[in-house]
Amino acid sequence: MTNVSERAVPILTAERRATIAELVAQRGAVRTAELATRLDVDASTIRRDLQALEEQGKLQRVHGGAVPVKQVTAKHPGASGSTCEARIGQAVARMIGSGETIFLGPGRLPLEVARCLSVLSQLTIVTNGLDVAHWVAANTSHTLIVTGGQVEGGDHGLAGQLTRAALSSLRADRVVLELDGISAVGGLTADDLAQAEIAQGLLEIATEVIVLVPVERVGRVAAAYIAPVSEADVVVTAREAPSPFLWDLSETGVRVVLA
Repeated sequence: MTNVSERAVPILTAERRATIAELVAQRGAVRTAELATRLDVDASTIRRDLQALEEQGKLQRVHGGAVPVKQVTAKHPGASGSTCEARIGQAVARMIGSGETIFLGPGRLPLEVARCLSVLSQLTIVTNGLDVAHWVAANTSHTLIVTGGQVEGGDHGLAGQLTRAALSSLRADRVVLELDGISAVGGLTADDLAQAEIAQGLLEIATEVIVLVPVERVGRVAAAYIAPVSEADVVVTAREAPSPFLWDLSETGVRVVLA
């Protein structure tokens, strides 16, 4: 087995990459800067190593470091593990800095975001999503706050009076929500009335609201109205989304990020 202790002398490229792969497997996440210090090389060398290891299928690069492939593609209830979802998660993670307080709602896209936040430090993550909470607790050292409430829907989201009461006393640098529909005319919408009510409350507690929308739901209007599109600071979806709907959204002035 490769010795992953700190080295006093330079090591060969193959040995260094084997060490990196083993560290990722052991820790679940590594940072580029930490690897550069540990292995006594510059950050550009580590980035080339990570690229090579990713091409070999041994890890998944994320903003600031790398995680095991299984953390990005692992299945969870209701998730497809698609490349689009992974790209959206990585795009959102690049907007977040260490030390911030982040609210993550329920759903497969916020879970992808959570997976990509493992390389950041000293985050406080607040969530009403049970799948998100379980992953953060099991795989990171971030401070985790879980709202109370009753489980609603297939995304295992918490809603109801207990959730609303918890959110009334919390503030976040960023709120990250997956919604069931977004339209320049129809606004921000959801299929679930209880989660729509929670989303309305969340718009009040964040400095920045980041709305995640699956490709197939861009341009869609769901049953429960939440707010006009202007209430979102950033809309993130995949580049495969229909261009006419994206153009309409950009015309409203909201920032649209295509992953």
